[in-house]
Amino acid sequence: MPVRSSDTPAVGPAADHRAGAPRRHKRRWLRPIAVAAVLTLFTVELILGWPSLTTALAELRAPQPGWLTAAVAAELAAMGAYARMQRRLLRSAGLRVPLYRQLALTYAAHSLSVTLPGGPAFSTQFNYQQMRRFGATPAVASWCIALSGILSAAALAVVTAAGAVAAHGTPQWHTLAGLTVAAVLIALSVRQVTRRPEALEPATRAALARVNKLRHRPATYGLDRIRDFIDQLRAARLTPRHAAASAVFAVLNWLLDAVCLWMCFHAVSNDPIDTTQVLLAFSAGMAAGTITVIPGGLGIIDSALILGLVTGGVDTPTAIATVVLYRIISFGFIIGAGWITWLIIRRRHLKTP
Repeated sequence: MPVRSSDTPAVGPAADHRAGAPRRHKRRWLRPIAVAAVLTLFTVELILGWPSLTTALAELRAPQPGWLTAAVAAELAAMGAYARMQRRLLRSAGLRVPLYRQLALTYAAHSLSVTLPGGPAFSTQFNYQQMRRFGATPAVASWCIALSGILSAAALAVVTAAGAVAAHGTPQWHTLAGLTVAAVLIALSVRQVTRRPEALEPATRAALARVNKLRHRPATYGLDRIRDFIDQLRAARLTPRHAAASAVFAVLNWLLDAVCLWMCFHAVSNDPIDTTQVLLAFSAGMAAGTITVIPGGLGIIDSALILGLVTGGVDTPTAIATVVLYRIISFGFIIGAGWITWLIIRRRHLKTP
């Protein structure tokens, strides 16, 4: 008896087309839902922060155009420094990424990180996906993301310590020595791991065995994939030249951001200000932003910055105006540009066959 076409199992391009149809249909529904969720989130954040925003804007006076332009340029340069840091790390692994693509990734990932609840998780995933599209292996992409975070945190500590020393306060020489030793140990550890990734296997095997025991799996289940991942780390050769350049860019990222705050003060006031005090206020604000789960550190970073400036001798209305202008540039302008960049990247990815 001949088999009718309706009884024949679906194979070939036609089957792939039918199988892909539900996925495309689902994707068409997910996109408007995601956009609606983001717009709802922004609306809720705006409603909650509106009283504080209107009060702050009332203190904002017309900024001087020259200083305002310089402040925007400083913030753009700060973002560029971070992009160059990550680009250097990828180059040390043999991956050459065009600067414009790395800049686009930096803006988009930053916006995800500081805007969405749980943003760092979304930002990390987005960074990973884009670096894989750049051609990075899973291990190199993960290594670059982790090392970027370490360098950025260490750079903020260095900037904070430098500001404290310039202000003739703490830390003392032993604190600086401790920071230096910690930085050297981190650099040597990273270099050793990338030169001899097989040294990780004993610890990895022991940890995997414990996890597999909880999952009721064989002790070596998944070991081959981990070995492949570790072997990929051989490509990540962090040479002293690339390490030094990455560290410099990480420090510049924070310093240029602080320069933006300093320029915002001069944009709204003709009074003199101690540059060291601006640096200390900036460091306090950024440190406060690392311990809050509120998107963008709204209210937390602002309060810390204002308090730091007032403590340094700035009158309260000027401090509020300075911080409002700084946040308009560093949060409003940069985040807006980042979301536009994210939409462009997303659109191009969806168009890619």
